[in-house]
Amino acid sequence: MLLTTILLIPLLGALLVLTIPANFRVLHRGVAIFATGLSAILSLFLLFGFQTGVEGYQFVHKVAWVPSIGLNYHVGVDGINLGLVIMAAWVSFAAALVSYEIKKQDKLYYSLLLLMCGGVIGTFASLDIIFFYAMHELALIPTFIMIGVWGRGEKRVYAAFQMAIYLSIGAMIVLAGLICLYAGAGAKTFDMQELAAICAAEPMSLPLQKWAIPTLLLGFGILVGLVPFHTWAPLTYSSAPSAPAMIHAGVLKKFGLYGIIRLILPLMPQELHPWMEILVVMALVNAIYCGFIAIRQKCFAMMCSYSSLSHVGFIFLGIAVLNNLALTGAVFLMVAHGFLAALLFALNGWLHQQTGGTAMANMGGLMQKMPFIGFIMSATLLAGCGLPFFGNFVGEFLILFGAWQSAWHWPAALGVFTGLIISAVYMLRAIRQVLHGQSPAELSGVVDANAWRKLPYVLLIAGLLAIGTWPMLLTGKMKEAVSQTLEPVNSLTVQDQINTPSE
Repeated sequence: MLLTTILLIPLLGALLVLTIPANFRVLHRGVAIFATGLSAILSLFLLFGFQTGVEGYQFVHKVAWVPSIGLNYHVGVDGINLGLVIMAAWVSFAAALVSYEIKKQDKLYYSLLLLMCGGVIGTFASLDIIFFYAMHELALIPTFIMIGVWGRGEKRVYAAFQMAIYLSIGAMIVLAGLICLYAGAGAKTFDMQELAAICAAEPMSLPLQKWAIPTLLLGFGILVGLVPFHTWAPLTYSSAPSAPAMIHAGVLKKFGLYGIIRLILPLMPQELHPWMEILVVMALVNAIYCGFIAIRQKCFAMMCSYSSLSHVGFIFLGIAVLNNLALTGAVFLMVAHGFLAALLFALNGWLHQQTGGTAMANMGGLMQKMPFIGFIMSATLLAGCGLPFFGNFVGEFLILFGAWQSAWHWPAALGVFTGLIISAVYMLRAIRQVLHGQSPAELSGVVDANAWRKLPYVLLIAGLLAIGTWPMLLTGKMKEAVSQTLEPVNSLTVQDQINTPSE
């Protein structure tokens, strides 16, 4: 029941906010902070109560919903989604804390925010593919509204509609792929565990796999922002208020990556390799191409958006090379990138509030005027470069070493190193332009974060440092789950080697 409680608290908080009269603005914010904070604290019991070395899911809660078609409420965590659930809870808490910028329609805003928070936690906790999909949609729909109503800039409505079109198409394609899985398994179940057991005993037909894999990859690729389906993301994130940008870029965008790990790798290994080879190429394009675009950005928000897309390329690479070390790095980097992206968009929100915009050419010398924000920004941007002792460093180098063990070792190594160098260029340039040099006269009134407004930044940077300095906090719990996920792929590889005649 612990996992169910963690995801239900924000959803119940949303209902409570709707019952509070509109003029009690402090209560709306207070309920949101309390609900997300309680979920975040309870998520730590998942971390320290998780038993290392035990196969399968823990903290499982299953309730029959529509037994006739095999649809159940089913949640649980293993080494793969444990860190994602905890990261989702803490990013949600930080997002609620930074929402003081909202000055109108608080009641609607905080109810939508809490729906989004409950949805993202439920997405990664769900072990039923329909609930997995439904929770994603529950978190996604409020994002459209929040950008259109509380977004920034003249293009916020356009950004909301563009995002709605792209992601609705991606979600419908994913739904078609999920229906293929349900039909192809030949059993009335939507349960991920049961589907994995069925496919291990009797693989899906190869023609069905040939259709289902590209369908799911296309849908997930659109939702994540894989090149060339990435164009919705930069304007969306730069137009969004801080909180929804933090949750979507940091947490919800991992839906597609997580879906590939959970649904494609273990269920359809027979036709996997040709598509993973294509995905390796696309991942390297994402990492390098989006990195070069980030270098050209003059707006801090747009730079953060393209940086996020570039780092997603590293995660795709870790998944696509199909070995335990790289997949461990990919899952680890998903968690680290969640904290990093949330920090970047929280900082972007603070800069927008203080300076009236995010054009880096109009900034400068902010380290002297805002020492705390300047310190956090420096640490965050350096973490994005792969600085040791931050979580991104661990994830990227696990992916690098894992990719080196694959058939793609030279292209993968070159791509990772190129991506890291490009990241250093735009991250260090942002530090120089925003935090150092002469401060324009127009910025004489900017102020640093006070005691309470420092809290979300401290929590997020602490998350990056905790997993960066003590990676075994997560990696030690991933071993069995990663091995189990790749076992169908590895067993096929071994069988192919046995069947290949020696020269």
